[in-house]
Amino acid sequence: MTHALIVIDVQTDFCPGGALAVPDGDTVVDPINAMMPEFDAVILTQDWHPAGHSSFASSHPGKAPFEMTEMPYGPQVLWPDHCVQGTRGAAFHPRLRTDGDLILRKGFRPAIDSYSAFFENDQSTPTGLEGYLRSRGIDRLTLAGLATDFCVHFSAVDAARLGFEVTVRLDACRAIDLDGSLQAALQAMEKAGVALT
Repeated sequence: MTHALIVIDVQTDFCPGGALAVPDGDTVVDPINAMMPEFDAVILTQDWHPAGHSSFASSHPGKAPFEMTEMPYGPQVLWPDHCVQGTRGAAFHPRLRTDGDLILRKGFRPAIDSYSAFFENDQSTPTGLEGYLRSRGIDRLTLAGLATDFCVHFSAVDAARLGFEVTVRLDACRAIDLDGSLQAALQAMEKAGVALT
């Protein structure tokens, strides 16, 4: 079996001082860098929103960050503007090794958010990652990065649903933990058959 490391969204805006900082988000960088040589392939994902993205609270008059809204594809958390294409905030953390096999950008469609590395938030529009992994014969995945309860969680559950053998390295992830979202994510991943280590 060929084993890939999927590094989820270790970007400046998700680290301390960023627009949507995950507590201690930068502490995942060194463990992830140390893990990279253990894998046959390394894929990095990058949140890559156009300005005025529909998931930004600023695009919804009268709404504040972290409020919920209803989108055509279902409920959506409204976020502070973050990871806007070409900005410093969208760049990978400066200490993160980026010499992997593939950089996959997601969340670039203006009308739909994308937590998962595999599908947009409508759960049906693919990012192309599954096809890339299959064409390389990769069937085992280890995930690390930001944030445990959103993009790592949705990527892990989708990967398991697609038939990959999936592990999440919790020591190399950090969570936002919005209203109990971390516990809910851990339970959902376990239910989907994801190994949490």
